[in-house]
Amino acid sequence: MSLIAPAILAENADQYKQAIDKVQPFAQRVHIDVSDGEFAPTFTIGFNEIWWPEGWEVDVHAMVARPAEHLQTLVQLKPNMVIFHAEAMPEQLPSVLATLKQYGIKAGVALLRPTVPASVEAIIQQADHVMVFTGDLGKYGGTANLMQLEKVRLIKQINPEAEIGWDGGVNVDNAYTLTQGGVNVLNVGGAIQKAMDAETTYKQLVEEINKQGVL
Repeated sequence: MSLIAPAILAENADQYKQAIDKVQPFAQRVHIDVSDGEFAPTFTIGFNEIWWPEGWEVDVHAMVARPAEHLQTLVQLKPNMVIFHAEAMPEQLPSVLATLKQYGIKAGVALLRPTVPASVEAIIQQADHVMVFTGDLGKYGGTANLMQLEKVRLIKQINPEAEIGWDGGVNVDNAYTLTQGGVNVLNVGGAIQKAMDAETTYKQLVEEINKQGVL
């Protein structure tokens, strides 16, 4: 079973509220991007400025160079899940992921395009969720490089129980292919936030991932 998670990426509080307002009428599970300006080249809204409507299931994608420094702030927000990057201080990640789980927060890990799953096998084994990241850090859009779907199979070999996420370039044209490739959570930023009618685009994406294949 796959789902569409609208993604929110904002540089300041005003942009953040506009993005929240745009998806609030229909969103259920939402992906919020935050960056320290170091791991990703752009600054986003601050960790202490994040909020969301009651009832949302929120995944926080923390594009940070030093995960342990932000851990307590994120834990206090009580999201559904926090996703750190496998490439960010991997020696910190085992304890960071373990701490998230202690607080009842799902532990996610994201893999950049060059990262081979086998090179971070221990972290994948520990994670509840593994996200294939094919976008541009700190920006909407990017390209859904479908060659990266091979990673889904490799991740599943390492951790068959892991939920698989995808971030980067998801749209109506490729959503079905991604779900057929084994992606469970399609995080959609620009295709929804930049749409003339965000709710209609969201519904089209949901229809795409739920359509039955033709043999």
